[in-house]
Amino acid sequence: MTMPCTPSTRPARRGRLLAVLAAACCLAGAAQAAELAVLSAGAIEPGLKAAAAAFEQQTGNTVRITFNTAPELRKKMAASPAFDVVIAPPAVIGEFAGASQLSETRANVGRVGMGVAVKAGAPLPDLSTPESLKQAVLAADSLVFNRASTGLYLESLLKKMAVYTQVESKTTRYPDGAAVMEHVLHDKAGKKAEIGFGAITEILLYQDQGLKFVGPVPAAVQNYTSYTAAPLASGKQQELAQGFVSFLAGPVSKKLFVAAGVTD
Repeated sequence: MTMPCTPSTRPARRGRLLAVLAAACCLAGAAQAAELAVLSAGAIEPGLKAAAAAFEQQTGNTVRITFNTAPELRKKMAASPAFDVVIAPPAVIGEFAGASQLSETRANVGRVGMGVAVKAGAPLPDLSTPESLKQAVLAADSLVFNRASTGLYLESLLKKMAVYTQVESKTTRYPDGAAVMEHVLHDKAGKKAEIGFGAITEILLYQDQGLKFVGPVPAAVQNYTSYTAAPLASGKQQELAQGFVSFLAGPVSKKLFVAAGVTD
């Protein structure tokens, strides 16, 4: 028996129809959305997360990011990588390209300098000149830095300053920058003059938690690490990967990266 479409039943039917249409639109959107897998160096994490969120909002797709140090990036790429895009220093990108793992598209994401951090309330080291940095390092109770690119450069710098053998015994090293920041932030040993070194972007991540960004190391001894994005030749989302890499080089992403401490 068919019910007549009376004025009283029309709103209910119209509501059901709209609900069905809305559900169909959601299903269609879900079917069209894709997930992009990105492997990236950890030093650009805050800027990349912001850029990825903007890309997701603009395209409706999902960006899943795995962050690692440069040595770990090499390991993951060597073991059947299930990624669509990789972001790493140019030398590392060159290695992957030499192994025919990457597409030809490239985008310069930016560069990150080395900075100094202390726990809030601790004495602030003088970073005005290389000599003042040298004296601050000698006077510190403890030095904390990583074993990745930033830490390797700092070690070579301290050796050039002829102070590494004098400070080595009070140095603590970690695999990555996050562990360095956690160490300085919590300062379990109670060392008042403890100095942490790391990528400026990583230091800025911990400012709201009680870490003090003293500033970049002096310009004369500054070391910048650049980062390049490239799609993987074996990626499942080739077109989307190309679009994401291009987006990272665009004005929206650049503004977000600069705000997070990643400069051109």
